[in-house]
Amino acid sequence: SVTISRLPDGTDRAAVEGVIADVLREADEHLSGWNDRSELVRFNVLASTDWQPVSMVLLELVAQAQAVSRATNGTFDITVGPLVRAWGFGPGANAEASAPSPEMLAQLRANVGYEKLELRPSPPALRKSMPGLEIDLDGIAPGWAVDRIAARFEALGLRDYLVELGGEVRARGANAEGRRWRVAVEAPKAGERQAYAVIELDGVGVSTSGDYRDYREVDGRRISHTIDPRSGSPVEHGLASVTVVRESVAEADAWATALMVLGPEEGMALARREQLAALFIWHAEQPGTFVAEETPEFARLRVPPGARL
Repeated sequence: SVTISRLPDGTDRAAVEGVIADVLREADEHLSGWNDRSELVRFNVLASTDWQPVSMVLLELVAQAQAVSRATNGTFDITVGPLVRAWGFGPGANAEASAPSPEMLAQLRANVGYEKLELRPSPPALRKSMPGLEIDLDGIAPGWAVDRIAARFEALGLRDYLVELGGEVRARGANAEGRRWRVAVEAPKAGERQAYAVIELDGVGVSTSGDYRDYREVDGRRISHTIDPRSGSPVEHGLASVTVVRESVAEADAWATALMVLGPEEGMALARREQLAALFIWHAEQPGTFVAEETPEFARLRVPPGARL
């Protein structure tokens, strides 16, 4: 969804819609794991360990992802796709599959690891060090698309807008009432939509990673779609969601996933060390209740309780 408060003189709705369509087409052609003809899928099916020429779109997003992987010691990892699929999530997954065996996980983990993917900036190319390595950009591509749309809007002269794609949001300027955009962070309750906190955004984006929307029952237990690359298994700590605000929505998307993998203690320690604007919400002992902790950077963005929305 896109909301624009004011269109500059000489800019019409068709130009705005053209920007959105162009960016979504780029994402589908280069970054989608769901499109069998995308550049990403073509790279994934190759067993070669030679350098493979790629577009700047794919190279730049992989570079952005790898930077977050290095900063988080691999807890965000775009090569984790085979493990995600083995647990019944993502493109090509069997949503009714049983939990993978320890032997299968060990075999899959041999081909997982962000350090097994090399980048060459000029001419743009990627190289696998393992033939079975794959790239999964679902944890960062939606944020990239929002960033890309926003950048194209800026080029058109737009200064007051809000862009949302798959829950990733970026806002700039003021809404129709002349106030900064206010965005609600959901309470992590499955089947419900309730605001837990409200924040103001201007020139930044927000992303939430959580266990309350995308999960499944496997062998009688509920499992999260968030896979820890270190263990090859879904996260099992009590963290329900992590929200991150950052100038780049793609980076907010990736950081939220990494902090969700780390859990409340390790994740909060890293968020404070990196001075991230982050909100952690985890399950309390009483069912249906939560405990939250936020960094000072996030607290500064909060709208006071009871303020007019």
